[in-house]
Amino acid sequence: MPIIKQSTYPGPPVYLFNGHIQTILPSMEDKAGRLAYERQRFTLSDGDFVDLDWLRAGHPKVAVLIHGLEGNSQRKYLRKMATFLHDRGWDILAWNARSCSGEMNKAFRLYEHGEIGDLSEVMDTLPQKGYGQAVLVGFSMGGSIVLNYLGRKGEELPKIVTHGVAISTPCNLGECADKLDRWDNILYRNKFKRKLYKKIIHKARQFPGRINPDKLKEVKRWRDFDEFFSAPVNGYANADDFYRKASSGNHVAGVAVPTLLINAQNDPFLTPACSPAHLAEKHPNFYLEVTKNGGHVGFPDKKKSDFWLGNRVVEFISSTKKC
Repeated sequence: MPIIKQSTYPGPPVYLFNGHIQTILPSMEDKAGRLAYERQRFTLSDGDFVDLDWLRAGHPKVAVLIHGLEGNSQRKYLRKMATFLHDRGWDILAWNARSCSGEMNKAFRLYEHGEIGDLSEVMDTLPQKGYGQAVLVGFSMGGSIVLNYLGRKGEELPKIVTHGVAISTPCNLGECADKLDRWDNILYRNKFKRKLYKKIIHKARQFPGRINPDKLKEVKRWRDFDEFFSAPVNGYANADDFYRKASSGNHVAGVAVPTLLINAQNDPFLTPACSPAHLAEKHPNFYLEVTKNGGHVGFPDKKKSDFWLGNRVVEFISSTKKC
């Protein structure tokens, strides 16, 4: 019954007193810390591309890090994890989803929580690069992709994939869409809308007649955006179909390697359904750790010289084996 009942997370500094502050301050950009990745353009089977950013030092193992909604490989949370793991003997593959690397992708579709085809194509190439071990670490939407990939692939994973970690993951997309509409989440909602609306307008110009950008004026709730755009652009019948098929909580029971989900109770985006204790209680490979504090992809550490989230990932990978 791998529920972590006593988390080792020491909590945030006292001045970071709620989930919003624990989310926002740790995410504030420091462009001076941007990483000098080696970029690889990976051509997908449909003719589109994803840009992969590497930190390579000839290590025998690789950590695949996947960003959140409208993120990229230079987001602060991802860079911090990349640097931490690279310093501890891991090559790093930092993912940029379609349209997130600074250049719009070629195909009509974009990216979403339930899309595992692109990741599968890339993961299948890693054994040929000489790696003996691969782990996946996903943040927010990236956590959804990790859980969907591991859960839906099951025993069919590349043999080198040994572990997965999902951080601040919206396992129930319908509930999270409704929570994003709350008044206290307007800052995040508007930030996502600004970025995604630009992409929808771009796609409408790129593929005339496929979608109607005028429908953006009719978006009143986040569900409306998913109904009008997220679902049809990515091949779903409607928003409910998207939520059902892409919610990682509906697939995590299939994980066949040790997989850790770390969520905070005060995460502004998540609901209790995003931390499925009923699955972790019975599943030998699905570990659940719910902290009291941490916000969304924040987890600031009151021990300022420490990086709890990085240490927790390393500890989990080194201390758990497949059941």
